[in-house]
Amino acid sequence: MAIDVKVPTLGESITEATLGQWLKQPGEAVKADEAVASLETDKVAVEVNAPSAGVMGEQLVKEGDTIAVGALIARIEAGGGSAAHAPAAAAPAPPAPAETPVNPAGAGENIEVKEEAAAPAGDDESHLTLSPAVRRVVLEHHLDPSKIKGTGKDGRLTKDDVLAASKLQKAEAPAPATPATAPAPSAAAATGERREERVRMTRVRQTIARRLKEAQNTAAMLTTFNDVDMTAVMAARAKYKDLFEKKHGIRLGFMAFFVKAAALAARDVPSVNGSIDGEEIVYHDYLDVSVAVSAPQGLVVPVVRNAQAMSFAEIEKTIADFGKRAQDGTLKIEEMQGGTFTISNGGVFGSLLSTPIINPPQSAVLGMHRIEERPVVKDGQIVARPMMYLALSYDHRLIDGREAVTFLVRMKEALEDPTRLLIDL
Repeated sequence: MAIDVKVPTLGESITEATLGQWLKQPGEAVKADEAVASLETDKVAVEVNAPSAGVMGEQLVKEGDTIAVGALIARIEAGGGSAAHAPAAAAPAPPAPAETPVNPAGAGENIEVKEEAAAPAGDDESHLTLSPAVRRVVLEHHLDPSKIKGTGKDGRLTKDDVLAASKLQKAEAPAPATPATAPAPSAAAATGERREERVRMTRVRQTIARRLKEAQNTAAMLTTFNDVDMTAVMAARAKYKDLFEKKHGIRLGFMAFFVKAAALAARDVPSVNGSIDGEEIVYHDYLDVSVAVSAPQGLVVPVVRNAQAMSFAEIEKTIADFGKRAQDGTLKIEEMQGGTFTISNGGVFGSLLSTPIINPPQSAVLGMHRIEERPVVKDGQIVARPMMYLALSYDHRLIDGREAVTFLVRMKEALEDPTRLLIDL
């Protein structure tokens, strides 16, 4: 009896996906709820799990095909799972190792290879079902995933497992050849041949490109700037970071300060946290912050909901969890929907200044940048201060220049005097 494998519901407004990779091939044993395929949606990669145990049967779509939600993509032959894992009853038993002739020249090597090849498939194979993020790292480092021990759930490989294996491989690699024994350069290098490589854009990258261009075509975008003296924030962080981590189990970073400052400023300038819906303006009495984080497949923006009511520790824990799961490719689609305001931290990559693009239907996005000591005038004296540029890109259809500048000034005041965040001033 064949059991249908269909594309699961992928979230609100998502009606189709691209088949990124088959994780199981026809004839391979499949466990119930084991991932058999990886889908690329507009937002994240999603795994399709087997509805029951059995043997992978016919695959009805190819990698790279676009498929609708609910579409039939494969069939699993039910009742074959246990048979696939167990040896055939009629098969003759292999000879005992003691009866195998010994080859003094290399018997140990031969026996080891044969045993490895004949090892039955079992639970140890679970780590070979790779998430998109892990698969990308495996390909980048040219590693064999079957030779890496997984530490994730059910023995699956994690990104950290692959990176650790890559470091170990580099450490054990032989020293590069000396000039006398170095191989001759390739013919392409010798002739100066120029090469090109064409790679199909992932569905996530296509969606990012489309949405950013739509934002430019729809919104009347403008960017205003301000700078912030980070002395007070850095001093508070240095003073309390050890106690904070000891009590809450998470490091005190800068993002919590900026999220809390944005919530404070948005209360004074509500249009920054609003949106346009047709001929109506939607104002929100809550702040759902889309935090832009880097993932292997591109930029993703999971949402910190009700940030105005969260503590510093809750914000830091939520963002740290989002960042880790973005790298692992395990963010859920619903976690990236419904934000009202975006914060993008280009400073972690060394950015000094930028003009971020709005994430529709939101009306504003805040860009953070690197902290850099610069000469500033304080009380008539030129002194060095750790300064950061802030950039607010906004939809001029809804937000006036005065409101945008006021929002940044409110943030600047709160960050340069963090006590304001505590006494709600």
